[in-house]
Amino acid sequence: MRKRFDQQLEELNVELIKMGSLCERAIRRAVELLQNPEDTRVSDVDRIEEEVNHKEREIETLCMKLLLQQQPVAKDLREISSALKMISDLERIGDQASDIAEIAGFIEGDHTKDHTHISAMGQAASAMVTDAVKSFVNRDLSLAHSVMKDDDIVDNHFEEVKKEIVNLIRKEEAGAELSLDLLMIAKYLERIGDHAVNVAEWVEFSITGEHLSDELRKVK
Repeated sequence: MRKRFDQQLEELNVELIKMGSLCERAIRRAVELLQNPEDTRVSDVDRIEEEVNHKEREIETLCMKLLLQQQPVAKDLREISSALKMISDLERIGDQASDIAEIAGFIEGDHTKDHTHISAMGQAASAMVTDAVKSFVNRDLSLAHSVMKDDDIVDNHFEEVKKEIVNLIRKEEAGAELSLDLLMIAKYLERIGDHAVNVAEWVEFSITGEHLSDELRKVK
């Protein structure tokens, strides 16, 4: 019985890795669309987002089977219930990557080509998602805490993007519509970082049974 349960938990880990990888691809592709205005393949991100949604349903079904058939307790129960919470955040990440791609599709010209903070923000947010899922699969509490701390990197990039947008307006290189589009994209990336933190906090709970993240933020 335990061997079968462990096999199903391993399957859960594999599916979570796949879902996290899909989210990372969606973020990367969305930022690429922003950097290459001539690229009109917004549908690529929409397709990936649909795959994320499908993967969420698959994992949810697997978790429910584990709960109903195995009736886990203690650590095993925390692990499965945490996975259910995590996939909700990962699904939202897919949605927000799709939103970024949609906005990017309306931006014309090369106004964002040299605005490296949006690109760096996307890379940092994507890395947080990957590391958050990895911390769950590897039961790595230290890595989960690193993800929580890395949210500061995304937030700092967000502040820099806002400064860049102000400079664009001052130089009359961007109108109100473009400025708002860039700000919305940066805000979506900031939210993706927040969702990655949520995932890391559920990893923390699955391992320790407690949320220690508030104390962690006080001392970082």
